[in-house]
Amino acid sequence: MAGVSTNAVALVALLSAVLVSTGHSQQVNYDTARSYNSGWLPAKATWYGAPTGAGPDDNGGACGYKDTNQYPYSSMISCGNEPLFMGGAGCGTCYQIRCNYANNPACSGQPRLVTITDMNYYPVAKYHFDLSGTAFGAMANNGQNDRLRHAGIIDMQFRRVPCNYPGMNVNFHVERGSNPNYLAVLVQHANRDGNVVLMEIMESRYGRPTGQWTAMTRSWGAIWRRDTNYPMQGPFSLRIRSESGSTLVANQAIPADWKPNARYWSNIQYR
Repeated sequence: MAGVSTNAVALVALLSAVLVSTGHSQQVNYDTARSYNSGWLPAKATWYGAPTGAGPDDNGGACGYKDTNQYPYSSMISCGNEPLFMGGAGCGTCYQIRCNYANNPACSGQPRLVTITDMNYYPVAKYHFDLSGTAFGAMANNGQNDRLRHAGIIDMQFRRVPCNYPGMNVNFHVERGSNPNYLAVLVQHANRDGNVVLMEIMESRYGRPTGQWTAMTRSWGAIWRRDTNYPMQGPFSLRIRSESGSTLVANQAIPADWKPNARYWSNIQYR
């Protein structure tokens, strides 16, 4: 994270203590940040990684997404502190961000879209976006991207907006290390809310669906897992629920001959 001083770290400790001691207020803050009707809210912005990069060196992050430097994220991503990351439930949520002249003379005031793909463990404000260098610079006037990045920490504004991935359906990635007794699945590219708060799986027996849905456990970020004491059989159907309560079913989305570290596109998408 660029430009954070020892004094800022001390401030982090103070803010964390306040949030812990006022759990009710923290919940209100969560609701405000997640609302589509909140209007522009104040926040702090920093950046990390390469100046024109996608944050982490591996183009990943605490949500488990892959290739955040490529479409549809195109390096326009951000870490969120806990009111935005929400223990992983905020993974995939979309926000407009902006800064204006009063925040920094290099700011354009034009809204830019970012997606939460990572966790910020050292917040410097109630709401803190630790942006990729690309996303931070995108808030600047033309030709002043580097000038804005040199500011380090700035005041900015944000508001939640629906996600939109034209031409893309929800994607499931079977994680490395999965086996018949342990299935870990990353879900991404969901329109509208962007995030998944519940994921269920239906196994098969001898190639036919069992008809039984079993809740999966959030492993970390946007990765859900199912652990069993018996070998699971595919094809696997997946049922996902977004934050607003909309539910979709991807029938037999993961085939019987699935492989670890493989991507499977579904035929479902939030409209």
